[in-house]
Amino acid sequence: MAKTPAEGLLPVTMGGLNLREVALGVMTSLAPFKDQDAQVEKLLGGVLPKVGRSVSKTGQEVVWFSQGQYLVIGGAVDMSLAEHAALTDQSDAWCAITFEGVGSEAVLARLVPVDLREVTFKRGHALRSQLGHMPLHITRKGKDAFRLMTFRSMAGTMVHEVTHKIRLLSARG
Repeated sequence: MAKTPAEGLLPVTMGGLNLREVALGVMTSLAPFKDQDAQVEKLLGGVLPKVGRSVSKTGQEVVWFSQGQYLVIGGAVDMSLAEHAALTDQSDAWCAITFEGVGSEAVLARLVPVDLREVTFKRGHALRSQLGHMPLHITRKGKDAFRLMTFRSMAGTMVHEVTHKIRLLSARG
């Protein structure tokens, strides 16, 4: 029987903060070939996001994922894109969680070595970083809401690290 990456670990609600697993559906890594960005944008029906950003259009989200690489979330891509970009199905490779609530920034400030305050990391901003020893992709989804993604095999560690910091901060206040 197939299981989600964080099955049995989430949801967690503690100290006004909520962690829940999010099913993102079909996810495709997209890396445009040299000088093919315009063709890729045309076939996607929109604009590729700038570095550190995400864009949503027609039910799909396109997220900057690293230098010259994007992640298309929420639906299959037109396979004619394969003429202009390297495509890789990532649907089963990642664990995605939504982390929401007042204080989520304070928790993440203790886990991630980047400034995620809303004044610098606004809604729609995205970045690659680390949570402890794990690679982590973060997208701000709202005022006090983030999507955290790590490799499927590290789902338990991601949930443990975040819930542990929530407990520590909750005990203080």
